This record gives sequence, structure tokens and C-alpha cells, in this order.
Amino acid sequence: MAAPHVPVMRDEVVALLTPAPAGTIVDATLGAGGHAEAIAIARRERDGSADLLGIDRDPDAIALATARLHDLDDVTFATEQVRFDLLAEVVAARGIDRVAGILLDLGVSSMHLDRADRGFSYRNDGPLDMRMGPDAPETAAELLDRVGLDELTDILRRFGEERHARRVATAILAARPLTSTTRLAEVVADAMPPGAAARDRGHPARRAFQALRIAVNGELEALERVLDQSLDVLVPGGVLVVLAYHSLEDRIVKQAFRAAASDCTCPPDLPVCACDTQPQVTHLVRRAGRPGADEVARNPRSSAVRLRAVARLDSPRPETP
Repeated sequence: MAAPHVPVMRDEVVALLTPAPAGTIVDATLGAGGHAEAIAIARRERDGSADLLGIDRDPDAIALATARLHDLDDVTFATEQVRFDLLAEVVAARGIDRVAGILLDLGVSSMHLDRADRGFSYRNDGPLDMRMGPDAPETAAELLDRVGLDELTDILRRFGEERHARRVATAILAARPLTSTTRLAEVVADAMPPGAAARDRGHPARRAFQALRIAVNGELEALERVLDQSLDVLVPGGVLVVLAYHSLEDRIVKQAFRAAASDCTCPPDLPVCACDTQPQVTHLVRRAGRPGADEVARNPRSSAVRLRAVARLDSPRPETP
């Protein structure tokens, strides 16, 4: 099976994870294995061998990545088909004490968007599914069948940052049952007030599709859990790299990294620190990394990405001269 796309910010990810200490690198959002392959090759060149663990909830992704990596010499590669917020459980079950590095490439992949039968794209007709893996409890169509107006409005507002959430939710519920992606996209577009399309960027259904996908897959809750677990399972000097594609994801990552790098959790109005907090990590990327113009030209979907990375500390961060 051929891999469908070049991984986003591959060189930057490899440059951050290659110098990590000896040990297992976990690609917790394995996808088609593009990042994992590049990391494995770079680590093998450095150490003579590489040890990778790939995690993905999608069996199709596991199959693609396995086909891509199984012939690499001197690379130990294993996979687990679970959601990434089971990272700590998977590592413990494999008898791994701590890992050297972790990659989280968040959101939906080109592999999902380009397959109409997965139901992620508002541009291609397919069943209204949106599950990233068979472990998701319901499809988008099933979610829409059961929710009321207040719950759907909240989903659209919180997860899609949709300004016209109640208006769109009312139209969606009036059009039930909805079973196809193009029909949902039409309903959302028709619900927008006059002039909204001219003021907005992209397809008018973009935010609604993002919101439903996040709700179906429990993405933000899982992200909060996996960030905590990732920091706990890293060795001293271990590296965590995260690629986020919208503001909701990136905000969670930014806040988690800021808290983990802080040396004080006291209330801001307290004149003297009394908490004796020790930072867990140091930032490897002070400001969010962005793809270069050449990469965006080759892959327009990469334009939204923000890269953040930290390294685990084994002692309090030294004073900067």
C-alpha cells in the first residue's frame, strides 16, 4: 500500500526528535507512518538502530504504516490500535519504563479527508460517519439523530467556534435525518445569514464539520489526558513534539506546556512565591513553529499547523546567564 501524503513539517519534527536520548520513540498518531519512517531513519543513522512504537485508533492507518516501515533494517517497529490517551497504559503493558520521545500530530489526516467513505469531507459525498476508528461510540449521523437544540448549539459553538451556532443547529435538526456529507454541507450553507460567506474564509460548513468530528471522537478531552501522560512517561531529556491544526488544540497544548514549564503556581497577587514548584519541562520551540512557504505551496493543508515542543527536565531549570 502506498502512503498517501508527505507528513507535515517532517524535517522540523525529525530535527527535534533525533537528538532525544536513547530509547523508544512513540508516534502516538501514527497515520500512514510518514513521520515514523523519517524519525526511524534519522535515529538509525545516529545510533545504528531505532526503536519505534506506533499508536493509532484506525486499523487502516496501522496497515499503511506497517507496510511502509516493515522492511527498514535495524529498526524495531511495533504498533498498538488504541486511542492515544491510552499511551501510558500501552507503554506500561509493553514493559517500557520511560520513552525517549513522543510525537502527537493532531486532528484529521489527509488519509481521512481524501476518502469519501470516511465521512470527514464536506467536498466529497459520503456517509456521515467521521469516526477516526471503530472505538468511537457513534457516527456523526447517529449523534445528530439523538441531540437536542441546546446540545448541538453548544457543540457547534465550543468545538467549531461557529458564530451562527444556534441558527445552524436549528436548520440541522429541521433537516433530520441526515446521512450524507454533502447534504449536511448544503443544510449548513443554506442556514448562513446573507453575506456570511463573503465575510468568512473557506467553505461555510467548515466549522460545523470540525465541531462534529471533534465531538464524535472526543478529541479535546483525549488531548488533555495524553499531554499529562506524555510528560510523565518521558525520560529526563525526552522530547515531546505536538502539531496542532486549529486554535482549540493549540490553546490546550500551549497552556499545558506553559504550566509544565512554570516554576511558580502561586496566585498572581501573592507578593512572594510560596509553592516551591519545580518545572517539569523546558521549551524547545519558544514560539509556535510554522511551515515554510515551499511546504504550504506543496501541501496547502499544512498552512494551519502550529508546532510546539518541550524536553523533560531531570532537575530544576538552570538560571539563564
